Amino acid sequence: MTTRTIRARDRPVFGVDVHSGDVRGDSPSYALVVLDPVDEDDPDAPDADGPMARITRDVVSFRKLCRLIDDREPLYVATDNAYELAADKGELVGFLRSLPDGTRLVQVTGAERPEPLSRVASRHGIPYGKEPMKEAEAAARLAAANVGHEVTAFTDETTVKVSRGRSTGKGGWSQDRYTRRIHGNVKKRTRQVQSKLKESNLSFEREVTEKYGGYANATFTVEARPEDIPVSNSRAGDVRVEVERERRDGIEYEPLVKRRDRVIVGIDPGTTTAAAVVGLDGTVHALYSSRTGDTAEVTEWIVEQGRPIIVAADVEPMPETVEKFRRSFDAAGWQPTTDLPVDEKLHRTREASYANDHERDALAAALYAFDDHEDQFERIAAKTPPRLDRGAVIAGVVAGGSSVEAVIEELSEDDGGGGNGDGEDNEETDPTEPERTEEEETIRRLRERVDRLESHAESLEDDLDERDERIAELESELEEAKREERIEARTRRAVSRLEREADRLERERDEAQERVEDLERKVETLKELWRLDHSNFGDVAEGQGLVSVKVVEQFTLDALDDADEAYGLVDGDVVYLRDASGAGRRTAERLAETEPRAVIRGDGKISDVADEVLFERAVPVVPADVVPVREVDELAVASEEDLAAAVDDWEKRAEERRRDEKAERIDRIISEHRAGRTLPETEE
Repeated sequence: MTTRTIRARDRPVFGVDVHSGDVRGDSPSYALVVLDPVDEDDPDAPDADGPMARITRDVVSFRKLCRLIDDREPLYVATDNAYELAADKGELVGFLRSLPDGTRLVQVTGAERPEPLSRVASRHGIPYGKEPMKEAEAAARLAAANVGHEVTAFTDETTVKVSRGRSTGKGGWSQDRYTRRIHGNVKKRTRQVQSKLKESNLSFEREVTEKYGGYANATFTVEARPEDIPVSNSRAGDVRVEVERERRDGIEYEPLVKRRDRVIVGIDPGTTTAAAVVGLDGTVHALYSSRTGDTAEVTEWIVEQGRPIIVAADVEPMPETVEKFRRSFDAAGWQPTTDLPVDEKLHRTREASYANDHERDALAAALYAFDDHEDQFERIAAKTPPRLDRGAVIAGVVAGGSSVEAVIEELSEDDGGGGNGDGEDNEETDPTEPERTEEEETIRRLRERVDRLESHAESLEDDLDERDERIAELESELEEAKREERIEARTRRAVSRLEREADRLERERDEAQERVEDLERKVETLKELWRLDHSNFGDVAEGQGLVSVKVVEQFTLDALDDADEAYGLVDGDVVYLRDASGAGRRTAERLAETEPRAVIRGDGKISDVADEVLFERAVPVVPADVVPVREVDELAVASEEDLAAAVDDWEKRAEERRRDEKAERIDRIISEHRAGRTLPETEE
């Protein structure tokens, strides 16, 4: 690991080892070593021969370690055993879930069967000691050099869920409008998330649950890590967004660096230097761009990606900086006949994800170089024996300028280990066999070469037969694919037509709903103005043989107060109790205080206590069956003639009731008097 390696990083690396305690017992403490990146322009930066980075050492608790990880967001959290941070697999999964996006847990000693840390450190030239702090530092330095395996419990798929941020409630006058607004906002946020994913060229699948007015929720399954997705957890108003990685079946270990063999490199020099690495099969491996990186830093990054056999530029002639890179790697150069137009570069890199125009230009140069050599790569691969490395043969032909046969012969001799320094065979010879002449040795080598070529020709013929069969299969599949494509095209056209029709209907529906809401507001306003203009309900019924009635929903104090607040309860009112049951003395006295002309009883039987209070206050109570009440919105009227007749009938019955009560009182007094006179005689 070089000084430049750690300085090239823009985030720290944590090394962790158990200092005291046991993760399965009492709360352990950890030795923590932090390697902070160093800016080369910093006057306090270490020299190349000195320390590789600013090193911070500390002993922390598990809680403080987690807090530091959340605050600093290191690139790696390195340890010699991942289960020093968790007691079991469940806790380890929870720890991995808590790591910030972009922070990786690294086990530097290997995968499921780790090696001793001392052996790994010795192999990579890292200082090692048995003390926990020195082991933590060794783990940090190894991870900074991309040694070890990432411990992961999650796939590279991420679920983004857009859902309601609040409940739609239990109901009310505005329930439909409230629910429609929430679902509409969820749908709007879903479209925004989908647009961001498309802008980032991310592959995803979408599932939505449609509800009244829009979506209840939407789920995106994205083929990317959370740090690569332009959406984060959020909750604002009616909508909530949750981002969560897909869980694996178990714990897996993935190497930090997957060394790639021969590659094609595109370079775009300038104020911002960019580089792109493409494999010999056209796969985009990595992209790089830096405004401050020098030639050595770019070279080191390319070396970490693989061994270039072609260095490409997107302009003609090749810039001197690109030519220096080509010479440093002893690679072949590629440049277009004329400068690549921007529209062609955009089209060629449309399926890739890049951060800026410089990375796009570098990637376009590498991809066009691959396109130009693709047929040559296939021809070389067809001639390469199975036992030889195809990339090595391509490198020898393209970068070395040799023929395919010469490279194959050279690699075959090297691979077989045959031939000493004099070109003679290393096999043991029979001492009784006469020494071969130079011509005989040449004939022997040529015969062996003929045998190899004949074997290779047979292998190629077999490959040719297999390829013919494969071509026939592909042609059949192509016909089937074309048929399915025609069906899909028709389906897409029909779906597009239906979607346009649905969008039109949705717009018309939304416009109609807005008109309904406007009309509802106008009706409410007109009602309010009507109530203000007809505060005296009696004016409405005057001269029509009708009497105005003020409606009270229930015979309760709250309902009386609501009616009084809405239109007032005054002397001489006719009150209609829609539900007359349940009233007590206080409620009846409250109604009697308003001195109504009469009370019309609706559903329910009036209580004896309330009936007694109203009778004592001379408030007539008549049933709704006798005096029907007609209601129009908040206005209620009854027939004056029916009301007068009912009141007269009540007064007659009230007079009889008073006489009966008076007679009852007299009888009770006489009975009590007689009982008082007979009591002394009985005592004698």
